[in-house]
Amino acid sequence: MPFLTTDGAEIHYESAGTGEPVLFLHGLGSSTLDWELQFSAFSGRYRTIAIDARGSGKSRDLRKANGPFSVAEFASDAMAVLDHLGATPAHVVGLSMGGVIAFQMAVTRPQALHSMTIVNSAPAFEVRGVGAVATIWLRRIISRLFGPKGMARILAPKLFPAPEHESLRRQFIARMARNRRGAYIATQLAVLGWSVADRLETIEVPTLVVGAEHDYPFLANKQAWVQRMPRAEYVEIPDTHHALPIEAPKPFNAVLGAFLARHASP
Repeated sequence: MPFLTTDGAEIHYESAGTGEPVLFLHGLGSSTLDWELQFSAFSGRYRTIAIDARGSGKSRDLRKANGPFSVAEFASDAMAVLDHLGATPAHVVGLSMGGVIAFQMAVTRPQALHSMTIVNSAPAFEVRGVGAVATIWLRRIISRLFGPKGMARILAPKLFPAPEHESLRRQFIARMARNRRGAYIATQLAVLGWSVADRLETIEVPTLVVGAEHDYPFLANKQAWVQRMPRAEYVEIPDTHHALPIEAPKPFNAVLGAFLARHASP
């Protein structure tokens, strides 16, 4: 179980395989376990790496266990792991909050990225509109009163709605329940208000944006900002939801694999 101590935190990471490095970044309340089906699919061709963001999974902030955290810290931690492993430039793949971290890496240190894949995320999480504000505040209240497990019980049927997804719903709730309440809330707050939307035109790394047909409504406007990125392309996978790589690993892995192959080093 490898850890890297960096900037006052112990960052847990996993690594398997050889070849061009591919870094996987998880979503809010998750961990490296988000990517177990991608590790098994890609570690035969690539050096697959995944990290737990500080405050998530097995990673700890040694100075401020319950935050505050920032997206800049999350991105710095990810780059520190890549540097530690001698794994730059890397293909960076981020789901939801992981996409936020990938975007931050792309504007902070673009030379560390060989390509970027953004899955059900956005270049800004600025809360606008009565509905969005109400949703965010409701989630904060639920998180404070009932903790990550309570939030997971609400989200699980939305993420995995099909009857055959019962095992995925149980797995999601069990994994979310492992989060520490204070660190989970601090991670939520780190993302809110963050934005690199004014820098999209400067991101020149090859970018794949993957969207689910039934993603959250506040993330539905992906194509509008994809058009502003010089080297970005958009793919939508039908009949899928926010936790796309977990819900539908085969079509997701096929789309990601084709993109990585097109952008492999000569």
